[in-house]
Amino acid sequence: MFSNLPSGKRLILGSGSPRRKELLQGLGFTFELRVRETDESYSDDLREGAITEAICIQKAAVLLPDLQPEEVVLTADTLVWLDGEMLAKPANGVEAENMLKQLSGKTHRVYTSFCIASREKQVVVTDVAAVSFSELSENDIKKYVTLFKPFDKAGAYGIQEFIGYIAIEKLEGSFYTVMGLPTHLVYKHLQDF
Repeated sequence: MFSNLPSGKRLILGSGSPRRKELLQGLGFTFELRVRETDESYSDDLREGAITEAICIQKAAVLLPDLQPEEVVLTADTLVWLDGEMLAKPANGVEAENMLKQLSGKTHRVYTSFCIASREKQVVVTDVAAVSFSELSENDIKKYVTLFKPFDKAGAYGIQEFIGYIAIEKLEGSFYTVMGLPTHLVYKHLQDF
């Protein structure tokens, strides 16, 4: 059995993220992974959640041409926003360390958008969480980047890893939105789709 969607449709996860796969499995859905190379560029006038919305729509769009009538695709995108600036995925260790230094002692926002699409319709939802970091030592930053290599994570950190354990003083919003998939909203919208 491919999916337990109420509609009887099969669920496709259009993401290579191991965290999104884990979270979707945790919701009890069965699904197929299907990932395509996607142009993640966006208009310069977009900000915050509008960026993640545009990118998750693009991720779904590359999968739609091959989507079967009985299939529904789920895609998502996450970004970190600090002081009017986006912190995307770091390209290397130096970038990752610099991002964590920027986040140290400050509150940032994490936006995660997801798109659920079939041949007939599309739903796009965005959730935001505010995350307050304590001051991070240079040693802890270096240790985290060396051990966890957070190059596939917006803002250069995973909430479910060492840096999340030691740095997060306050979280307003969903832990899972910061992890990369607002599970409470995904579950609701997949049930309703």
